[in-house]
Amino acid sequence: MSVRHALLAILDQGPCYGYQLRAEYSRRAGAAVNVGQIYTTLERLERDGFVGNRGADERGHVYWGITDAGRALAARWVAEPDEPAARGELARKIALVATLPGVDAEKAIAAQRAAAVLRLAEAESSPDDGGATGSGGVSSVILRAAECAHARGEIEWLDAAAAALAQSPVDRTFPLSADRPRRGRPRTVA
Repeated sequence: MSVRHALLAILDQGPCYGYQLRAEYSRRAGAAVNVGQIYTTLERLERDGFVGNRGADERGHVYWGITDAGRALAARWVAEPDEPAARGELARKIALVATLPGVDAEKAIAAQRAAAVLRLAEAESSPDDGGATGSGGVSSVILRAAECAHARGEIEWLDAAAAALAQSPVDRTFPLSADRPRRGRPRTVA
């Protein structure tokens, strides 16, 4: 998830100061973010015209408010689907490992599957406060459900990857190519 876009979505609710944004991010997204990243992101958002400094209160808290451009960007971010970046990274990792000579791709898949099974068990056994304690409420329920679904999907995909490896040719690996890529821009044909 983009911290930049998340901060804009929070600021769309009203002006906040840095530590307040950090707390809101953690409370709503279920993840911690470094306060330095919050301030760096705010400075970039201000530079790009998405937020503005709204002055300080009597305690010295500098409040940030969203601009119309920031509000439009936040609305687009909320409406558009995200790319499952982490899942794509894992798929690329397994695809690459499967081609490396001397590397046990089946073992790599088994280790990843074991980790996913453990994550699933932990997520399924974590207490569901149902919002009763106010510590996470609906956010914690949604995050727990997502973790369970991701773990189940990862296990299913890893099982399919293991089956594909089992059915692949015995020598699916290949050495480094002796063909060296050309450097620079390709020549243009006149």
